[in-house]
Order: sequence, then structure tokens, then C-alpha cells
Amino acid sequence: MMGFVRRRFRKRYILLTTLLVVFVVINAPGIFAWGYGLYYRRSVSHLPQITLLNERMLVLSPHPDDESLCCAGAIQQVLRGGGEVWVLWFTNGDGFEWDASLLAHTLRPQGPASLELGRRRMEEARQAARRLGIPEGHLFFLGYPDRGLEALLWHSGGSPYRSRLTGVSYVPYSGTLSPGAPYTGESLRRDFRRVLERVRPTLVLAPSLKDAHPDHRAVGLLAQQEVPADRLRFWIVHGGLEWPLPKGLHPDLPLEPAPRGRGLPWQRLPLSPQERRAKLEALRAHATQMRLLARFLLAFVRENELFSSRSDVD
Repeated sequence: MMGFVRRRFRKRYILLTTLLVVFVVINAPGIFAWGYGLYYRRSVSHLPQITLLNERMLVLSPHPDDESLCCAGAIQQVLRGGGEVWVLWFTNGDGFEWDASLLAHTLRPQGPASLELGRRRMEEARQAARRLGIPEGHLFFLGYPDRGLEALLWHSGGSPYRSRLTGVSYVPYSGTLSPGAPYTGESLRRDFRRVLERVRPTLVLAPSLKDAHPDHRAVGLLAQQEVPADRLRFWIVHGGLEWPLPKGLHPDLPLEPAPRGRGLPWQRLPLSPQERRAKLEALRAHATQMRLLARFLLAFVRENELFSSRSDVD
């Protein structure tokens, strides 16, 4: 009987504690943010620090906004240190159906609505790059299918891959590296190699294979296959378990390693207040994404960015 009473007490205690934590997070975010900073600032400060100076740096961005989320601080520090920066966007982000629905005021956003979203996000990427100081001539767009890169990477022979969202099987955007190129693995690899040959980067920032988004994993795998390992550093945006917490704008909090990135050798890149403000302005340039994902995007404006010399755990 006493055992039954103890079990019921424990269950009620756990439930009440969980409700209290949820209440504090929702209704007193300042307290939660203070506790978060207290818990993580010490562990993040113990990570080794990375220094970026006179590099020829290429940022691989699966979608418009990834370049700012992962690397806006790194971009600024390389430029300020006398280096050069290029950004390569693999897709135009035309696969975000909710965003396309809002943009076109339709419940069926496939086809023209998704293509219009892709054109809009392409221009937003240019605006974000300008706010970070990247020259227009250092921007490359490939225009391959959003949410289709993983399938495309393994696609060979036969008919080109067709995007379920845009309805096309070729690069449909002007201003891309190869307009009209078929959606095939061969085209994707050829265009990536063209950019590498043109830039000849000393440093490439790529998504980790531990990232939860399939497009990110595909770009990370392609980078590993085509770029020497000593020139690669990896980042994570979709890190699991609602990371990063707390959501919203908290520029004075540290960014801790993502749950999906546990075990990787992370290095921290401290950001100055000025660099954090510029990162915020670059993210705000992605207006279509800010309408639905603002609290997630803003959560990456922190005291530091994180990079790893390995993409996956051994």
C-alpha cells in the first residue's frame, strides 16, 4: 500500500514540476533565459576558440537564410581580417509550402506559387549578403529543388528528378549558375565543382551530416566528397529537441552545441555586439521566413557561433 502511495506521489510531483517549468518558460522567459545563460556560459567558454582572418572562404548554404543563421559572424570576421567571402546557395527555398501559401494567398501553393517564393527568397538572399558586406559578384545560386537535394544526389541516369512542389525538372530561375540545367546528380556535382574551381577556397563552411534537414545532410556529404578535409568546417542549424533554446532574440546568451552534435569537436567563434547586430539585420532581410519562423531564426543571434572540424562522430 505504501509503495502505491509513493508512486502516485512521485507521478504528481513530476507532473507539477513539469507544469511549473512550462509556466516559467512561457510566462517568465527572462528567468528562463537567465538560468540558461548561467548553465551554459561556463561550458561554452571552455570550448577552444577558432580564429578566422585572411581566408578565401566559401559558405555552402542549402537554402536562403542558412548562410546568416550559421555563419554571419564568421563572414564579417573574415572580411574584416582582409579575406574574401563567397556564398553558394544550392536551392532557392521554393519548398516551404506554408510560406508559398501566404505569399500567393492560396491553399494549393504548388507550381507558380512555389516558383514565385523561390524568386523572392533569391532576392532576400542578395539583400542579406549586402548587409554582411559580401560583393554581388561573390554570390552563386544553383536553383536546385528544395527538399530534393538528397534524392538528387543519388539520382543518376534516366529522366531528371521532378520537384513535387514546383512541378519542374530543371533549374527554372534566371540569375543562377546554369539556368535550364536538368535536375540530375551529374548537374549538381558539375555546378558545385565549377564554383570550387572559380573560388579556390582555403576554407569551406558546410552543414554537418548530423543536421536534421535532408537538404543540409546532402550538401554536407557533397562537401566531404569534393573538398579536402583540412579545408572544411561544419555547422548545424536543425539540431534537434527544439534547439536552440530559448527561442526569440537573446543576443547576450551563448549558443551551446546542438543535441544532435554531441561528441563533435566544437570550436566557438565569439561575436562582438556590432557583429551580432549585423547578423540580426541579415536575418531580417529574409522577410518571407521571418513571417513564420522569426522566433527560431532570431535564436541564432548569440554571443558566439559554433564550428566543428568533423561532420560526424567517429
